[in-house]
Amino acid sequence: MSGAALTTGTIHGIGLGPGDPDLMSVRAHRLVTSARHVAFFRKQGRSGRARGMVEGMLPAGVVEFAMEYPVTTEIPLAHPGYNAALSAFYTDCTAHLRSLAARGEDVVVLCEGDPFFYGSFMHLYTRLKDDVPVQVVPATTGMSAAWTASGRPITWGDDVLSVLMATLPEDELVRHMEAADALVVMKIGRNIDKVRRALHRAGKYDDAWLVEYASMEGQAVQKLSQAEGRMTPYFSIVLVHGNGRRP
Repeated sequence: MSGAALTTGTIHGIGLGPGDPDLMSVRAHRLVTSARHVAFFRKQGRSGRARGMVEGMLPAGVVEFAMEYPVTTEIPLAHPGYNAALSAFYTDCTAHLRSLAARGEDVVVLCEGDPFFYGSFMHLYTRLKDDVPVQVVPATTGMSAAWTASGRPITWGDDVLSVLMATLPEDELVRHMEAADALVVMKIGRNIDKVRRALHRAGKYDDAWLVEYASMEGQAVQKLSQAEGRMTPYFSIVLVHGNGRRP
């Protein structure tokens, strides 16, 4: 092995969990508290939720790299400019991280939830994994925190669980909802009315629960029907619990 390969730094994609610092893994905590370089995603003008989750944990002198999304909800997902803007953004972020690794620097990339579960880090991982060492630290997902907050198991026996994005077309939501025994619906936000209609059509509206800010400050759990007529925050998950085979 060459000397250059021995000095190449490692990119660590660190899953921080659903929000409560107490739910962070020991490995994630160790890497965060010893980091020399930290990168994190955030919206323009925001501090970044992942960054906020490690407030007070980072060592003195750590170098921070904020990766600010060029777009979030300003243009539709189907707009040709959306993918183009994000692709260029991830390419630029990757180039910076690659340059740090080439200098022998390890970099901790902070990720909400689990890095491989609908996370932005995946777009960096696929661009980096063939060029520099990349290590991923898994974590408790937001949906796990949500069904735990509901106080009921999400699946029993051989229940089939479907995880759906509320950004799907309504007919697609209905098709998946009808086929599954248990449901997790994410990315609610402005899609809440579409989700309500789909659940009604699938015959599962009365069994749906809404969990807001699972494991975070402001956590709230209620039947979805009790939240009729109002919008929901970004960190919201809709659940339909399974009721399958049990002893």
